[in-house]
Amino acid sequence: MFYHLFEYLKVKYDLVGAGLFQYISFRAGMTTVLSLIITVAFGKRLISYLQRKQVGEKIRDLGLEGQAEKAGTPTMGGIIIILGIVVPTLLFARLDNVYIILLLVSTLWLGLIGFADDYIKVFKNDKEGLRGWFKIIGQVGLGLIVGLTLYFNENVVVREFDRDAPVQELLVDDHPAYEDVKSTKTTIPFVKGNEADYSKLNPFDDKYTWIIYVLIVIFIITAVSNGANLTDGMDGLAAGTTAIIALTLGVLAYVSGRVDFTNYLNIMYIPNSGELFVFSTALVGATVGFLWFNSFPAQVFMGDTGSLALGGVVAVFALIIRKELLIPLLCGIFLIEVGSVILQVSYFKYTKKKFGEGKRIFLMSPLHHHYQKQGIPEPKIVTRFWIMGIMLAILTLATLKIR
Repeated sequence: MFYHLFEYLKVKYDLVGAGLFQYISFRAGMTTVLSLIITVAFGKRLISYLQRKQVGEKIRDLGLEGQAEKAGTPTMGGIIIILGIVVPTLLFARLDNVYIILLLVSTLWLGLIGFADDYIKVFKNDKEGLRGWFKIIGQVGLGLIVGLTLYFNENVVVREFDRDAPVQELLVDDHPAYEDVKSTKTTIPFVKGNEADYSKLNPFDDKYTWIIYVLIVIFIITAVSNGANLTDGMDGLAAGTTAIIALTLGVLAYVSGRVDFTNYLNIMYIPNSGELFVFSTALVGATVGFLWFNSFPAQVFMGDTGSLALGGVVAVFALIIRKELLIPLLCGIFLIEVGSVILQVSYFKYTKKKFGEGKRIFLMSPLHHHYQKQGIPEPKIVTRFWIMGIMLAILTLATLKIR
Protein backbone atom coordinates (compact mmCIF):
# COMPACT_ATOMS: atom_id res chain seq x y z
CA MET A 1 0.00 0.00 0.00
CA PHE A 2 2.75 2.46 0.99
CA TYR A 3 4.73 1.46 -2.10
CA HIS A 4 1.91 2.55 -4.41
CA LEU A 5 1.14 5.67 -2.35
CA PHE A 6 4.72 6.95 -2.32
CA GLU A 7 5.20 6.01 -5.96
CA TYR A 8 2.28 8.32 -6.76
CA LEU A 9 3.64 11.10 -4.51
CA LYS A 10 7.09 10.83 -6.09
CA VAL A 11 5.73 11.07 -9.63
CA LYS A 12 3.08 13.70 -8.88
CA TYR A 13 4.86 15.97 -6.41
CA ASP A 14 8.51 14.80 -6.54
CA LEU A 15 8.30 14.21 -2.79
CA VAL A 16 11.74 14.03 -1.15
CA GLY A 17 12.41 10.60 0.36
CA ALA A 18 9.51 8.90 -1.42
CA GLY A 19 11.99 6.98 -3.56
CA LEU A 20 13.05 4.96 -0.51
CA PHE A 21 9.91 2.88 -0.88
CA GLN A 22 11.11 1.68 -4.28
CA TYR A 23 13.88 -0.29 -2.56
CA ILE A 24 13.05 -3.81 -1.44
CA SER A 25 15.71 -3.69 1.29
CA PHE A 26 14.15 -0.59 2.89
CA ARG A 27 10.62 -2.00 2.81
CA ALA A 28 11.86 -5.34 4.15
CA GLY A 29 13.51 -3.60 7.09
CA MET A 30 10.37 -1.59 7.84
CA THR A 31 8.29 -4.75 7.57
CA THR A 32 10.45 -6.56 10.10
CA VAL A 33 10.23 -3.74 12.62
CA LEU A 34 6.47 -3.31 12.24
CA SER A 35 5.88 -7.05 12.44
CA LEU A 36 7.83 -7.25 15.71
CA ILE A 37 5.92 -4.28 17.14
CA ILE A 38 2.54 -5.75 16.18
CA THR A 39 3.24 -9.22 17.58
CA VAL A 40 4.72 -7.97 20.86
CA ALA A 41 2.15 -5.19 21.45
CA PHE A 42 -0.92 -7.10 20.30
CA GLY A 43 0.30 -10.38 21.79
CA LYS A 44 0.16 -9.06 25.34
CA ARG A 45 -3.42 -7.86 24.88
CA LEU A 46 -4.53 -11.10 23.23
CA ILE A 47 -3.03 -13.23 25.99
CA SER A 48 -4.82 -11.16 28.65
CA TYR A 49 -8.08 -11.52 26.73
CA LEU A 50 -7.67 -15.28 26.31
CA GLN A 51 -6.89 -15.65 30.01
CA ARG A 52 -10.03 -13.72 30.96
CA LYS A 53 -12.08 -15.96 28.65
CA GLN A 54 -10.27 -19.01 30.08
CA VAL A 55 -9.26 -20.12 26.58
CA GLY A 56 -6.69 -22.61 27.86
CA GLU A 57 -5.04 -25.65 26.37
CA LYS A 58 -6.45 -28.97 27.54
CA ILE A 59 -3.45 -31.25 28.01
CA ARG A 60 -3.69 -35.01 27.65
CA ASP A 61 -1.72 -36.94 30.25
CA LEU A 62 1.19 -38.41 28.28
CA GLY A 63 3.53 -38.77 31.22
CA LEU A 64 5.86 -36.00 30.02
CA GLU A 65 7.94 -33.87 32.38
CA GLY A 66 6.46 -30.40 32.91
CA GLN A 67 3.25 -31.35 31.13
CA ALA A 68 0.92 -30.55 34.00
CA GLU A 69 2.23 -26.98 34.24
CA LYS A 70 1.15 -26.30 30.62
CA ALA A 71 -2.53 -27.01 31.35
CA GLY A 72 -4.61 -23.87 31.04
CA THR A 73 -2.02 -21.95 28.98
CA PRO A 74 -3.91 -19.83 26.42
CA THR A 75 -3.99 -21.22 22.89
CA MET A 76 -5.02 -19.75 19.51
CA GLY A 77 -1.96 -17.50 19.68
CA GLY A 78 -1.50 -18.05 15.95
CA ILE A 79 -3.74 -15.01 15.54
CA ILE A 80 -0.74 -12.95 16.70
CA ILE A 81 1.46 -14.47 13.98
CA ILE A 82 -1.12 -13.97 11.24
CA LEU A 83 -1.57 -10.30 12.13
CA GLY A 84 2.20 -9.88 12.24
CA ILE A 85 2.42 -11.27 8.71
CA VAL A 86 -0.62 -9.80 7.01
CA VAL A 87 -0.64 -6.18 8.24
CA PRO A 88 3.02 -5.32 7.43
CA THR A 89 2.78 -7.12 4.08
CA LEU A 90 -0.33 -5.14 3.13
CA LEU A 91 1.41 -1.90 4.08
CA PHE A 92 4.86 -2.40 2.56
CA ALA A 93 4.66 -5.03 -0.21
CA ARG A 94 3.58 -4.44 -3.78
CA LEU A 95 -0.03 -5.55 -3.90
CA ASP A 96 0.01 -5.89 -7.67
CA ASN A 97 2.43 -8.82 -7.34
CA VAL A 98 0.69 -12.16 -7.92
CA TYR A 99 3.12 -13.94 -5.61
CA ILE A 100 2.37 -11.63 -2.69
CA ILE A 101 -1.37 -12.12 -3.24
CA LEU A 102 -0.94 -15.91 -3.25
CA LEU A 103 0.99 -15.86 0.02
CA LEU A 104 -1.55 -13.60 1.72
CA VAL A 105 -4.38 -15.87 0.57
CA SER A 106 -2.47 -18.93 1.83
CA THR A 107 -1.84 -17.34 5.23
CA LEU A 108 -5.49 -16.40 5.77
CA TRP A 109 -6.90 -19.59 4.22
CA LEU A 110 -5.00 -22.04 6.43
CA GLY A 111 -5.18 -19.66 9.38
CA LEU A 112 -8.98 -19.80 9.22
CA ILE A 113 -8.96 -23.60 9.01
CA GLY A 114 -6.66 -23.76 12.04
CA PHE A 115 -8.78 -21.20 13.89
CA ALA A 116 -11.90 -23.31 13.31
CA ASP A 117 -10.08 -26.34 14.69
CA ASP A 118 -8.91 -24.47 17.80
CA TYR A 119 -12.33 -22.87 18.32
CA ILE A 120 -14.09 -26.24 18.31
CA LYS A 121 -11.55 -27.70 20.74
CA VAL A 122 -11.69 -24.80 23.18
CA PHE A 123 -15.21 -23.37 23.01
CA LYS A 124 -17.12 -26.52 22.04
CA ASN A 125 -15.12 -28.75 24.38
CA ASP A 126 -14.51 -31.22 21.55
CA LYS A 127 -10.96 -32.51 21.94
CA GLU A 128 -11.01 -33.89 18.38
CA GLY A 129 -11.50 -30.42 16.93
CA LEU A 130 -12.18 -30.00 13.24
CA ARG A 131 -12.59 -33.34 11.53
CA GLY A 132 -9.51 -34.54 9.66
CA TRP A 133 -11.28 -34.80 6.33
CA PHE A 134 -12.32 -31.13 6.56
CA LYS A 135 -8.71 -30.08 7.10
CA ILE A 136 -7.65 -32.13 4.11
CA ILE A 137 -10.36 -30.56 1.96
CA GLY A 138 -9.12 -27.12 3.01
CA GLN A 139 -5.50 -27.98 2.18
CA VAL A 140 -6.51 -29.50 -1.15
CA GLY A 141 -8.59 -26.40 -1.92
CA LEU A 142 -5.60 -24.15 -1.29
CA GLY A 143 -3.44 -26.47 -3.38
CA LEU A 144 -5.87 -26.08 -6.29
CA ILE A 145 -5.82 -22.29 -6.03
CA VAL A 146 -2.03 -22.12 -5.83
CA GLY A 147 -1.37 -24.77 -8.45
CA LEU A 148 -3.78 -23.37 -11.03
CA THR A 149 -2.53 -19.82 -10.46
CA LEU A 150 1.13 -20.75 -10.82
CA TYR A 151 0.39 -22.79 -13.94
CA PHE A 152 -2.01 -20.51 -15.80
CA ASN A 153 -1.40 -16.94 -14.61
CA GLU A 154 0.37 -14.95 -17.32
CA ASN A 155 2.53 -13.10 -14.79
CA VAL A 156 4.11 -16.32 -13.50
CA VAL A 157 7.06 -16.78 -15.83
CA VAL A 158 10.72 -17.73 -15.95
CA ARG A 159 13.16 -15.49 -17.79
CA GLU A 160 15.49 -17.29 -20.18
CA PHE A 161 18.40 -15.14 -21.29
CA ASP A 162 21.79 -15.17 -22.93
CA ARG A 163 24.14 -15.45 -19.95
CA ASP A 164 26.98 -13.98 -21.99
CA ALA A 165 25.00 -10.76 -22.58
CA PRO A 166 25.84 -7.70 -20.42
CA VAL A 167 23.62 -7.45 -17.35
CA GLN A 168 22.56 -3.93 -18.35
CA GLU A 169 20.94 -5.31 -21.50
CA LEU A 170 18.94 -7.82 -19.49
CA LEU A 171 17.37 -5.00 -17.45
CA VAL A 172 15.89 -3.36 -20.55
CA ASP A 173 12.22 -4.14 -21.23
CA ASP A 174 11.61 -6.49 -24.20
CA HIS A 175 15.30 -6.81 -25.04
CA PRO A 176 16.10 -9.61 -27.54
CA ALA A 177 18.72 -10.97 -25.11
CA TYR A 178 15.99 -12.56 -23.01
CA GLU A 179 12.52 -14.07 -23.18
CA ASP A 180 9.88 -14.56 -20.49
CA VAL A 181 8.30 -17.99 -20.87
CA LYS A 182 5.65 -20.06 -19.15
CA SER A 183 7.34 -23.08 -17.65
CA THR A 184 6.93 -25.87 -15.12
CA LYS A 185 10.66 -26.00 -14.46
CA THR A 186 11.98 -26.44 -10.95
CA THR A 187 15.37 -26.60 -9.25
CA ILE A 188 17.18 -29.85 -8.48
CA PRO A 189 19.79 -29.33 -5.73
CA PHE A 190 23.39 -30.59 -5.98
CA VAL A 191 23.06 -31.35 -9.70
CA LYS A 192 24.92 -29.57 -12.50
CA GLY A 193 22.44 -27.98 -14.88
CA ASN A 194 20.11 -28.07 -11.89
CA GLU A 195 16.75 -27.70 -13.60
CA ALA A 196 14.01 -30.23 -14.27
CA ASP A 197 10.62 -29.87 -15.91
CA TYR A 198 7.44 -31.43 -14.52
CA SER A 199 6.18 -31.77 -18.08
CA LYS A 200 8.62 -34.69 -18.43
CA LEU A 201 6.48 -36.61 -15.94
CA ASN A 202 3.53 -36.45 -18.30
CA PRO A 203 3.32 -39.51 -20.59
CA PHE A 204 0.31 -38.07 -22.37
CA ASP A 205 -0.42 -34.90 -24.31
CA ASP A 206 1.11 -31.65 -22.96
CA LYS A 207 -2.35 -30.26 -22.29
CA TYR A 208 -2.60 -32.61 -19.27
CA THR A 209 0.61 -31.40 -17.63
CA TRP A 210 -1.34 -28.97 -15.44
CA ILE A 211 -3.07 -31.90 -13.72
CA ILE A 212 0.26 -33.45 -12.69
CA TYR A 213 1.59 -30.09 -11.56
CA VAL A 214 -1.48 -29.27 -9.45
CA LEU A 215 -1.38 -32.71 -7.79
CA ILE A 216 2.27 -32.13 -6.85
CA VAL A 217 1.39 -28.71 -5.42
CA ILE A 218 -1.46 -30.18 -3.36
CA PHE A 219 0.81 -32.90 -1.96
CA ILE A 220 3.56 -30.44 -0.99
CA ILE A 221 1.21 -27.98 0.71
CA THR A 222 -0.57 -30.74 2.63
CA ALA A 223 2.66 -32.44 3.70
CA VAL A 224 4.48 -29.30 4.88
CA SER A 225 1.49 -27.79 6.70
CA ASN A 226 0.94 -31.06 8.57
CA GLY A 227 4.68 -31.26 9.27
CA ALA A 228 4.65 -27.84 10.92
CA ASN A 229 1.55 -28.86 12.86
CA LEU A 230 3.30 -31.93 14.30
CA THR A 231 6.42 -29.89 15.11
CA ASP A 232 4.37 -27.54 17.30
CA GLY A 233 4.70 -29.65 20.42
CA MET A 234 7.24 -27.75 22.50
CA ASP A 235 7.60 -24.14 23.57
CA GLY A 236 9.19 -22.16 20.75
CA LEU A 237 9.98 -25.16 18.54
CA ALA A 238 7.69 -24.48 15.57
CA ALA A 239 8.04 -20.69 15.70
CA GLY A 240 11.85 -20.71 15.93
CA THR A 241 12.24 -23.34 13.23
CA THR A 242 9.92 -21.45 10.89
CA ALA A 243 11.84 -18.19 11.46
CA ILE A 244 15.03 -19.90 10.27
CA ILE A 245 13.27 -21.37 7.23
CA ALA A 246 11.60 -18.05 6.38
CA LEU A 247 14.87 -16.13 6.42
CA THR A 248 16.48 -18.71 4.14
CA LEU A 249 13.57 -18.62 1.70
CA GLY A 250 13.77 -14.83 1.70
CA VAL A 251 17.43 -14.94 0.66
CA LEU A 252 16.63 -17.47 -2.10
CA ALA A 253 13.77 -15.27 -3.33
CA TYR A 254 15.96 -12.17 -3.33
CA VAL A 255 18.73 -13.73 -5.43
CA SER A 256 16.17 -15.40 -7.73
CA GLY A 257 14.66 -11.99 -8.45
CA ARG A 258 17.91 -10.26 -9.43
CA VAL A 259 19.45 -10.62 -12.88
CA ASP A 260 23.01 -10.03 -11.67
CA PHE A 261 22.86 -12.70 -8.95
CA THR A 262 21.10 -15.30 -11.11
CA ASN A 263 23.57 -14.66 -13.91
CA TYR A 264 26.54 -15.08 -11.57
CA LEU A 265 25.14 -18.12 -9.75
CA ASN A 266 23.75 -19.63 -12.97
CA ILE A 267 20.33 -20.20 -11.42
CA MET A 268 16.77 -19.63 -12.59
CA TYR A 269 15.68 -15.99 -12.83
CA ILE A 270 12.08 -15.44 -11.75
CA PRO A 271 10.86 -11.90 -12.52
CA ASN A 272 9.21 -10.11 -9.57
CA SER A 273 10.18 -12.81 -7.07
CA GLY A 274 12.49 -10.41 -5.23
CA GLU A 275 9.36 -8.81 -3.76
CA LEU A 276 8.90 -11.97 -1.71
CA PHE A 277 11.80 -10.84 0.46
CA VAL A 278 9.40 -8.30 1.96
CA PHE A 279 6.95 -11.06 2.84
CA SER A 280 9.69 -13.27 4.27
CA THR A 281 10.84 -10.51 6.63
CA ALA A 282 7.25 -10.10 7.83
CA LEU A 283 7.17 -13.85 8.48
CA VAL A 284 10.49 -13.72 10.34
CA GLY A 285 9.34 -10.73 12.40
CA ALA A 286 6.03 -12.40 13.26
CA THR A 287 7.59 -15.69 14.37
CA VAL A 288 10.42 -14.05 16.32
CA GLY A 289 7.94 -11.64 17.94
CA PHE A 290 5.73 -14.58 18.86
CA LEU A 291 8.72 -16.20 20.58
CA TRP A 292 8.61 -13.30 23.05
CA PHE A 293 5.60 -15.07 24.57
CA ASN A 294 6.05 -18.62 23.29
CA SER A 295 9.60 -19.31 24.48
CA PHE A 296 9.95 -21.56 27.53
CA PRO A 297 7.90 -21.38 29.68
CA ALA A 298 5.25 -20.43 27.13
CA GLN A 299 2.63 -17.82 27.98
CA VAL A 300 0.64 -18.78 24.88
CA PHE A 301 0.50 -21.56 22.28
CA MET A 302 0.01 -20.88 18.59
CA GLY A 303 -2.45 -23.75 18.13
CA ASP A 304 -3.46 -24.99 14.71
CA THR A 305 -4.27 -21.37 13.84
CA GLY A 306 -0.56 -20.70 13.62
CA SER A 307 1.04 -24.05 12.80
CA LEU A 308 -1.11 -24.91 9.77
CA ALA A 309 -0.67 -21.40 8.36
CA LEU A 310 3.10 -21.40 8.87
CA GLY A 311 3.60 -24.76 7.19
CA GLY A 312 1.34 -23.88 4.28
CA VAL A 313 3.04 -20.52 3.71
CA VAL A 314 6.49 -22.14 3.69
CA ALA A 315 5.30 -24.66 1.09
CA VAL A 316 3.72 -22.03 -1.17
CA PHE A 317 6.79 -19.79 -0.86
CA ALA A 318 9.09 -22.64 -1.94
CA LEU A 319 6.81 -23.49 -4.87
CA ILE A 320 6.75 -19.88 -6.07
CA ILE A 321 10.55 -19.59 -6.21
CA ARG A 322 10.75 -23.12 -7.69
CA LYS A 323 12.78 -24.51 -4.81
CA GLU A 324 10.23 -27.05 -3.57
CA LEU A 325 12.70 -29.93 -4.03
CA LEU A 326 14.81 -28.25 -1.34
CA ILE A 327 11.98 -28.63 1.20
CA PRO A 328 13.21 -32.02 2.53
CA LEU A 329 16.54 -30.33 3.27
CA LEU A 330 15.47 -26.86 4.40
CA CYS A 331 12.43 -28.17 6.31
CA GLY A 332 14.31 -31.20 7.59
CA ILE A 333 12.98 -30.65 11.12
CA PHE A 334 9.41 -30.90 9.83
CA LEU A 335 10.39 -33.98 7.83
CA ILE A 336 11.91 -35.92 10.72
CA GLU A 337 8.94 -35.05 12.94
CA VAL A 338 6.49 -36.41 10.36
CA GLY A 339 8.77 -39.33 9.57
CA SER A 340 9.04 -40.33 13.22
CA VAL A 341 5.24 -40.49 13.51
CA ILE A 342 4.87 -42.51 10.30
CA LEU A 343 7.62 -44.93 11.34
CA GLN A 344 6.23 -45.33 14.85
CA VAL A 345 2.66 -46.02 13.73
CA SER A 346 3.69 -48.29 10.84
CA TYR A 347 6.11 -50.35 12.93
CA PHE A 348 3.59 -50.67 15.77
CA LYS A 349 0.90 -51.96 13.38
CA TYR A 350 3.34 -54.31 11.64
CA THR A 351 4.64 -55.88 14.86
CA LYS A 352 1.16 -56.18 16.31
CA LYS A 353 -0.05 -58.00 13.22
CA LYS A 354 2.99 -60.27 13.05
CA PHE A 355 3.72 -60.93 16.73
CA GLY A 356 0.40 -60.09 18.37
CA GLU A 357 1.99 -57.27 20.34
CA GLY A 358 2.83 -53.82 19.03
CA LYS A 359 6.39 -52.57 19.46
CA ARG A 360 7.77 -49.05 19.18
CA ILE A 361 10.89 -47.59 17.62
CA PHE A 362 10.82 -44.39 19.70
CA LEU A 363 9.82 -43.91 23.30
CA MET A 364 7.19 -41.54 21.94
CA SER A 365 6.50 -39.69 18.71
CA PRO A 366 6.87 -37.06 17.29
CA LEU A 367 10.62 -37.20 17.79
CA HIS A 368 10.89 -34.26 20.20
CA HIS A 369 8.82 -36.21 22.73
CA HIS A 370 11.24 -39.16 22.42
CA TYR A 371 14.04 -36.97 23.77
CA GLN A 372 11.71 -35.55 26.39
CA LYS A 373 11.00 -39.10 27.58
CA GLN A 374 14.76 -39.57 27.93
CA GLY A 375 14.77 -36.81 30.52
CA ILE A 376 16.36 -34.06 28.42
CA PRO A 377 14.98 -30.64 29.46
CA GLU A 378 12.58 -29.08 26.99
CA PRO A 379 14.59 -25.86 26.39
CA LYS A 380 17.68 -27.91 25.51
CA ILE A 381 15.74 -30.04 23.03
CA VAL A 382 14.29 -26.96 21.35
CA THR A 383 17.68 -25.23 21.18
CA ARG A 384 19.29 -28.30 19.62
CA PHE A 385 16.51 -28.52 17.04
CA TRP A 386 17.10 -24.84 16.21
CA ILE A 387 20.82 -25.54 15.77
CA MET A 388 19.98 -28.38 13.39
CA GLY A 389 17.61 -26.05 11.56
CA ILE A 390 20.38 -23.45 11.14
CA MET A 391 22.77 -26.09 9.81
CA LEU A 392 20.16 -27.27 7.30
CA ALA A 393 19.52 -23.66 6.25
CA ILE A 394 23.23 -23.09 5.61
CA LEU A 395 23.42 -26.29 3.58
CA THR A 396 20.35 -25.18 1.61
CA LEU A 397 22.00 -21.87 0.72
CA ALA A 398 25.16 -23.76 -0.23
CA THR A 399 23.21 -25.56 -2.97
CA LEU A 400 23.39 -22.30 -4.94
CA LYS A 401 27.05 -23.16 -5.65
CA ILE A 402 27.48 -26.84 -4.75
CA ARG A 403 26.63 -28.89 -7.85
